[in-house]
Amino acid sequence: MIPFLDLYQINQKYRPEIERTFQEFLNSGHYILGDKLKEFEINFASYIGTKYCIGVGNGFDALNLIFKGYRELGLLKAQDEIIVPANTFIASILAISANNLKPILVEPDIDNYNINPALIEKKITRKTKAILVVHLYGQVVEMEKIWKIAKKYKLKVIEDSAQAHGSIYKNKKAGNLGDVSGFSFYPGKNLGALGDGGAITTNDQILAKTIRILANYGSSVKYINIYKGINSRLDDIQAAILNVKLKYLDKDNQKRREIAKYYFENIHNQKIILPLVKDFHGHNFYVFVVRSKNRDKLQKYLLDNQIGSLIHYPIPPHKQLAYKEWNKFKYPITEQIHNEVLSIPISPVLNQAEVKKIVKVLNEF
Repeated sequence: MIPFLDLYQINQKYRPEIERTFQEFLNSGHYILGDKLKEFEINFASYIGTKYCIGVGNGFDALNLIFKGYRELGLLKAQDEIIVPANTFIASILAISANNLKPILVEPDIDNYNINPALIEKKITRKTKAILVVHLYGQVVEMEKIWKIAKKYKLKVIEDSAQAHGSIYKNKKAGNLGDVSGFSFYPGKNLGALGDGGAITTNDQILAKTIRILANYGSSVKYINIYKGINSRLDDIQAAILNVKLKYLDKDNQKRREIAKYYFENIHNQKIILPLVKDFHGHNFYVFVVRSKNRDKLQKYLLDNQIGSLIHYPIPPHKQLAYKEWNKFKYPITEQIHNEVLSIPISPVLNQAEVKKIVKVLNEF
């Protein structure tokens, strides 16, 4: 069986270094907000190219705290509108709702699955205050078009970089392309922890300070709380593991690109639509997503041939019961994508024989 993602094998590569750093962590006697976290925050900020990084509990908390920070600073208020792609993982939208803000859904580009900048302006009103871009599947949004719109309407640009570790646009890393960005270090990400984890990157000193306080119960001095904060801190043990894996992120992303290149050059089946990639070397290929009118049949066929796959994602946010007030709305491009997409294996530990088998099986579908 070729699994969709073999996390055991992925982490085996780093095992000796992880075991050493775990001993250092264990011997430190300082397990929360300790030196390993500070080291990772410095290293990740340097990698992304921002001045500040705040480690938090998970990717949702990263986005939630960004909106909380802007609310505390008075830059967002209740029911302000946030432009967000209709085609995204629901966490992007939940973070907006959690802060009593109003998500305004915009359809994606059918070719690259990211928000379609050409459709944004018609959704902007006097209550619009920010655009939340999601670099879905690891491909960066067309940011020059986003910047132009944001400047015209004086909007904040927030990046959801949960899937874009190491992705690049115009020689800058995802996470340094807007006012602030949220990352997830869920184990399956290109930079994955061995549990939950997240981070926020920004060049805004005041926002960074506010978020850091909010994430620690609203406190910068123990037992003195200036905000109604939450508890969301990246554990030192996860930070220690991420410090190990960060050193290899670019190399691992390059291996993903090599597999993607083989897929593009060798998958030839009219029943399978390959993704459109505008900047191959800027894409981190978090997942390799194909489309098929017979997606469910294709997924079963792959399973019958001992190949794992996943659907990112089977139900769009506006069709979820959590947002039942939207269930009657129609977003046809988003719905088409959710009905047709299938993610096939792509990871740094896939070997050439496995890649060739995946291609052969797909071509015979």
